[in-house]
Amino acid sequence: MTHFYRPAEGHRLPHDPFNAIVGPRPIGWIGTLDVEGRRNLAPYSFFNALNYLPPLVGFSSNAWKDTVANCQATGEFTWNLVTRTLAEQMNASATTAEVDEFDVAGLEVGESSEIAAPRVAASPVNFECRVTQIIDLRTASGEASGSWFVVGEVVGVHIEDSLLVEGTFDTAAAQPVLRAGGPSAYFGIEVAQKFDMLRPD
Repeated sequence: MTHFYRPAEGHRLPHDPFNAIVGPRPIGWIGTLDVEGRRNLAPYSFFNALNYLPPLVGFSSNAWKDTVANCQATGEFTWNLVTRTLAEQMNASATTAEVDEFDVAGLEVGESSEIAAPRVAASPVNFECRVTQIIDLRTASGEASGSWFVVGEVVGVHIEDSLLVEGTFDTAAAQPVLRAGGPSAYFGIEVAQKFDMLRPD
């Protein structure tokens, strides 16, 4: 037996399984400035790396929010790694109130090297990004979905030295927080879950 549904007709479950199946997902904790220099920080659960060289990352917003507007206006954003110790502050920055989320979440602002958009100073990894595309996501029939996909080229990378072990980034030691399904589920990564596998020639 399988549970089959057509998304347009509803999933008939307590919570939409789509984002739980495609997961756990890295969190796009995105820092921006508006044209007047006001800071914005917001988490996006639809985020990922898209390309090696040039390094591209992207996040999807389910509406035209301040973050997308700032990306369009300034052409810049930062991505900040959410760790277990920063999870509650990340959650606090998810507010929809017109406030400075850095202040609300009690986060120190880090200056970027290549762009003006702010970094989360306490995050052990930050990407400085320049916007390459803002895509109006469409349905199969060509209708607007109401969501926007922002792609950025990573032009600067900050990594805490302790996370580089013999030149390799230690993913488990960074304790990244990953978004899962339902209203409140998140995951972490543990060393015990690691396995190695080489691609065939």
